[in-house]
Parts: sequence; C-alpha cells; structure tokens
Amino acid sequence: MQKDFQGGEILYFDKPLHWTSFDLVNKVRYKISRFLKQKKIKVGHAGTLDPLATGVMIICTGKATKRIEEFQYQTKEYVATLKLGETTPSFDLETEIDGSFPTGHITKELVESVLKQFVGSIEQVPPVYSACKINGDRAYEFARKGIEVELKPKLLIIDEIELLSYTMPEITLRVVCSKGTYIRALARDIGLALNSGAHLSGLCRTRIGGISLKDCMKIEDVDAMLM
Repeated sequence: MQKDFQGGEILYFDKPLHWTSFDLVNKVRYKISRFLKQKKIKVGHAGTLDPLATGVMIICTGKATKRIEEFQYQTKEYVATLKLGETTPSFDLETEIDGSFPTGHITKELVESVLKQFVGSIEQVPPVYSACKINGDRAYEFARKGIEVELKPKLLIIDEIELLSYTMPEITLRVVCSKGTYIRALARDIGLALNSGAHLSGLCRTRIGGISLKDCMKIEDVDAMLM
C-alpha cells in the first residue's frame, strides 16, 4: 500500500552505530523527498539516541510529527553493557578514560544488591556531555570547550533493572525507564554505588512503548519501502 508521507507516517528504525539521531532523520528525509520529488517534508524523531547507541528510533513524517511528544513519554527499555573500574568524562566511549578504580571487592551479589537502589523514583544529574540546555546553550557545547557547568538533578522513574550477565570487569543490564533517563548517568551512579567507577561500553534501545527491535527496519530497507 502506498504510504502518505505528507499526511503522516510513523516509521520504526534500528539506528546504526556511530550515527547521530539527526543523521538518521536527515537520511530518511532525503530519501523520501527525492522519492516524492518535493523539497519540503517534515520529518522528526521521538527520542534521541547517542551516536554510540543503537536500537529503536521512531521517526514521524508530515502531520504525524504532531505525535512525537506522545511517543517521547512512552516507557523505554535498554540493554546496557557497563565497564567497571574505569570512568570517562562522557560516561561512555566518546571520550578517553580519565580514572581507574579498584574492582576486586565487587561480587555478583554486591552488584545485584546495588542495582535494587536504583529501582523506583530517583534523582539523576544529567551528563555534562548531553543536549540539556543551560541558558539556551547545550551542555555538551560547554563540556567540549572545557567549561565547567552545574546541571540540576531531574526526577525520573526506573521500573526495572535486571542483571543479564556478570563477566568482570563488564556487566550487562536490562533497564526499563521513563523519559529523560540517561543510561550513561546511570552507569556513572552504579559505579559510584559500587565504590568504584563505571562507564557505558555498549547500549541498545530495545523497546519504546509497544515497539521493539523486531518491528524496526534498517536504513538500507528504505528504498525497498518506497518502491
């Protein structure tokens, strides 16, 4: 059935590694505009993913862009791999390791005990390497210039944290959480709670609301969709 991109379509993608969310939006917009032979078409995404993350991204076109906020407020699920004993300024692999900490005291039982502290309503300070706004500018713009800024904690909800694997110095978690949760910041806080350090070494968003990875297409599938 022919899709109505101006009237509004909702597309589900598995964002490629190293792409920004805007890279994916721009590529989809370009392909649809070329297909329709129209220069102007609205395309937007419902929830940013960092370049080093993959997984579910909802992209809306045309009049469906009005539904973006609705999707942003839906519960999200992630599978996150944390490297324990090391920290980075960005809390992931975007920046170099800036600290090393002991891990000899960490056991699987300690990890499972600590994870329970993060279930429910928690306050989380966003990463300085983030798109949070400070006086109209993005926090990461200050961070990349070496300017120190103070971000205020935000209240959010973590519904579930499950330890999927424990292979020191890495652990893999499944996290179900609300809008606004930074999994990188969660990694930082888990490292601190373990009296060590931690950063994200891998992240995949596996679900937004009722949409999971199995519902998503790859960017390479767009041409076939348009045919």
